[in-house]
Amino acid sequence: MTRFYLLLLLLIPIGAVAQEGGDYLNKAVPQEWNDGEYFNQTMPPDDEWWRNFDDPVLDSLIAVASKNNYSVLGAMENIRKARAAWRTAQGKMLPTLDLNLGWQRAKTSGNIAQTMYREAWEGEFSTAVSMQWQADVFGNIYMRSKAQKMLFMATEEEYKAVMITLTANVALTYISLRQSLAEMQVIRENAASQREIMKIVESRYQTGLASKLDVAQSRSVYYSTLAQIPAMQANIESYRNSMAVLLGTYPQELEGWLNEGHNLPEYIEPVSIGVPAMLLRRRPDVRAAEKEVEANAALLGAAKRDWFPQLFLTGSIGFASGEMKNLFRSRSLTWQIAPAIKWNIFSGGERINATREAKAALDQSIASFNGTVLTAMQEAESAMSQYRSSVEQIVSLREAVNQNEETLTLSLELYKQGLTEYQNVLDAQRTLLTYQDYLVQAQGGSLIYLIKLYEALGGGW
Repeated sequence: MTRFYLLLLLLIPIGAVAQEGGDYLNKAVPQEWNDGEYFNQTMPPDDEWWRNFDDPVLDSLIAVASKNNYSVLGAMENIRKARAAWRTAQGKMLPTLDLNLGWQRAKTSGNIAQTMYREAWEGEFSTAVSMQWQADVFGNIYMRSKAQKMLFMATEEEYKAVMITLTANVALTYISLRQSLAEMQVIRENAASQREIMKIVESRYQTGLASKLDVAQSRSVYYSTLAQIPAMQANIESYRNSMAVLLGTYPQELEGWLNEGHNLPEYIEPVSIGVPAMLLRRRPDVRAAEKEVEANAALLGAAKRDWFPQLFLTGSIGFASGEMKNLFRSRSLTWQIAPAIKWNIFSGGERINATREAKAALDQSIASFNGTVLTAMQEAESAMSQYRSSVEQIVSLREAVNQNEETLTLSLELYKQGLTEYQNVLDAQRTLLTYQDYLVQAQGGSLIYLIKLYEALGGGW
């Protein structure tokens, strides 16, 4: 039943299609998506959403990627190709004009009945303009032109989708890189702290206040922390290489851009997406899928109109003369006009199957549209839930880190005074490193979920 209503929707004028299409989409999403209370805070600016992170490096990276990325360049060429196909289809609605200039000389045989025993030489100069035009009486040419226009508009939406995906991928890679750098900083700071504690333990051992076991344990936790650095460094290099591909450049050209002097952007505030169902229509892939449905509907209409007669009008006007000096005199004028009707009454099932093929293509595009909307809903819903949960997690992890820092400080003071075992210090060191790493991961994950939310709702383009 949904397909039937959508098919009727696509067969009415374009303006009505746009209006009814919105109603169709609103019916396809949950009811709470159609009100403004689902996620009720202040929404960041629509244009260039990544600037909300207030990170000049990220701004510069996205600016370079939008100019150099090969996927973007390919999408731009697709637009040019689709525009040319649309103009070609439009041109078929106009007559074709040909200019013919010619000269011929011929010899007539003297051995045929009409010219027995007489040979003749004939020459002719001619010039003419000829015209051929198919009158689009039933609109099949118009429908094919409309289909190409819809496909052209779909490529424009695909370009926007490429831009949104590109900006999101650059931002995701950048945040992942910053997260890895922040984790590296956590490892190094903890290693430095553990090294200082190891010196304290060694001093106490030399004075007989600590056991050899305490020394071994302090060294073990220190070197196990250092062992995490090479793997993290390899992870950082991998993100740098991925960024170079997105920017259409080489990794060595990014030196100085992606250094360790920048932290993760500070942004953990809840954001609003307004009315989700309305923003879902901003997704370029949803709009492109709609245009493809309209294009296939137009092609089906053209296939049905091919069953009707076709009216052709051909004609020419020009001059012809046996001598060049008389070519453009009034007596040399020639012209003809030849209207014709062509009606195919049998084509071996070609038109029947062409109509069936167009109908199947329309049904397929409708199914694809429904799938695109469903995927968009799932992506947006997941991103919303993950982002809100990550914000709550950050608040708890910050408190956990604060408490573990205090635990390490207190346990170390008690150990120095000989009032507690070193095991308490050891546990505090390990726990602090773990929760500090969790906090960095949660901060990076929160930003990643926010970026995915923007991407799921069509970004700010």
